[in-house]
Amino acid sequence: MAHDIIIRNGSVLDGTGTAAIRADVAIDGDRITAIGDLSGVEAKREIDARGLTVTPGFVDLHTHLDAQIAWDPMLTSSSWHGVTTVLMGNCGVTFAPVAPENRIFLAEMMESVEDIPRDAILDGLSWDWETYPEYLDAVEAMRPALNVVGMVGHCALRYHVMGDRALSDEEPTEAEMGQIRDLAAESVAGGAVGFSTSRILIHLVPDGRQVPGTFANAEEYFAVADGMNDAGGGLFQSVPDFHSRAGYEFKLLRSMAERCGDVLFSGGVGDGDMETVARLNNFLEDTNANSGRITCATQTRPGGMLTGLAQVAPVAGEKWGTVMSLPTIEARVAAIRDPKTRADLIEEGQRLGTWYDPARIHPLGTGETPVYDLGDSGSLADLAQRAGVHPVEIVMDQLLETDGRALFNTWFFNRSGEALGEYLQLDAVYPGLGDAGAHAGQICDADAPTHYLAYWARDRAKATLAKAVHELTAKAAAVLGLKDRGTLRVGAFADVNIFDPERLQTAYPEYSFDFPNGKGRLKVRAQGYAATIVNGEVVTEQGNHTGARPGRVIREFARG
Repeated sequence: MAHDIIIRNGSVLDGTGTAAIRADVAIDGDRITAIGDLSGVEAKREIDARGLTVTPGFVDLHTHLDAQIAWDPMLTSSSWHGVTTVLMGNCGVTFAPVAPENRIFLAEMMESVEDIPRDAILDGLSWDWETYPEYLDAVEAMRPALNVVGMVGHCALRYHVMGDRALSDEEPTEAEMGQIRDLAAESVAGGAVGFSTSRILIHLVPDGRQVPGTFANAEEYFAVADGMNDAGGGLFQSVPDFHSRAGYEFKLLRSMAERCGDVLFSGGVGDGDMETVARLNNFLEDTNANSGRITCATQTRPGGMLTGLAQVAPVAGEKWGTVMSLPTIEARVAAIRDPKTRADLIEEGQRLGTWYDPARIHPLGTGETPVYDLGDSGSLADLAQRAGVHPVEIVMDQLLETDGRALFNTWFFNRSGEALGEYLQLDAVYPGLGDAGAHAGQICDADAPTHYLAYWARDRAKATLAKAVHELTAKAAAVLGLKDRGTLRVGAFADVNIFDPERLQTAYPEYSFDFPNGKGRLKVRAQGYAATIVNGEVVTEQGNHTGARPGRVIREFARG
């Protein structure tokens, strides 16, 4: 009998880190059924992978697609970059548990923290749930194109139990602590892979207070761990406050590794050097050896904000604000083409300076593909100095040259390129804190898998292709405890990528008004992907969606 699909003549990397082999891959239903020489074997559909690499689908460990999935079940931009499984519910901000009267608070908090528009959330979601397992039921009904794994968020959980008191450093009462434990257990028993929290001080609700859980003490986290363990065990995800409480944060991560067995946190090298990398590696190695499994997710490049004419202006001034208030990018371009307006904008920029230190702003260039310069000579300040002009004049020239398309990458995170290149290669580091679905008009790092494979593995040879693929597949799948995903083997789920590693390239981010109520966001496509398959169905071909939506909400995980 003919197979459903045979991928022929590909260079197969199975995700384990071993070298590629020349082989065919057969798929029947949602599983891989044969790998090897399948010459003479028939299939209902054949995909010619000659000259291409065949790998497991990528697992994205840091997304905020919790709302977008409702109105964009294709989960762009992630699905354009080989991702077949996404982890949602990061950073403590989720939409469950929730009482009906708290929906607006959760929507406004998500907008404040992750730049996902409040009205899009309120109008785009069905809100027919209260518990986190019921939220996962609702996601399942949305029929996403990709597989979904979810975490229950500390912000929603604490607010559900404590109300407005959750926004202070007040400790839960004994009864409330029991509720927190029970809700964590209920969530994990009902399909959450774990629990997430935000401790970073810049995550705020609209009135300026830190989000619920920012100042929670260790005993509260231990209650969460106990609840997850009551339900079979779960992952603890954290955004630590390394800026002002580093010592305590490292201690808390180690303690939660001991109690949960699995910890995932957001981190990076900042402005550090190789000594910073060595210190972080010592912590990671020691914790993994003596406490429990711990993984750090980090960005694959410096970043934090894209300024331009899309959403965040390069200059925080009244005249620039007037231009940005125009309804479309085309109208803004027309405005800056007017000589008087342009002169006024340049004068204001010279007087006030750019929105951020121009030495930390790196233009993405004016070509068809972005220039993610990680060196020290391509900043806005450097370009202006070499040209003998003010940085805002470089900004204006590039905006005019590109009809307003130019973007300027503001470096908040991982600003030491050399140290980042080494940090990404550590055994306990996952390369890809892309934040897909979040900071929708501010950044667009959902292309992290493509960028990592092209920039770090291919162009700079910091990792072999086999190692890089392993980090994006089997390694990431193990963090979540995914069963039968992350490797290409007979019997595994057929989550598969087919791509040309020599052609892989992230595209220039583009701004699109495709959120509910006409709200905008940045999107980024890719080149080099021939096809992405999820649960045995082709989801994208040559960068275009097929319309198939075979993704599943994954609720069972391997623990221990």
